[in-house]
Amino acid sequence: MKAEELRNLDGAEARAKEAEMREQMFRLRFQLAMGQTDGLRKYRALKKDLARLLTVQREREQAS
Repeated sequence: MKAEELRNLDGAEARAKEAEMREQMFRLRFQLAMGQTDGLRKYRALKKDLARLLTVQREREQAS
């Protein structure tokens, strides 16, 4: 997901997206622990997307 797409989300949508990402990461971490390593690439991409989302949220917080 691009940072520009994340900037277009309002506060409630961003929080919902964050919760969804964290849930997906939890499930992927569980799969990786069980030995299903096919989700590693998706986990890494999701981790980066979450970092982008948190960065955008922090920028909004500092702008206010």
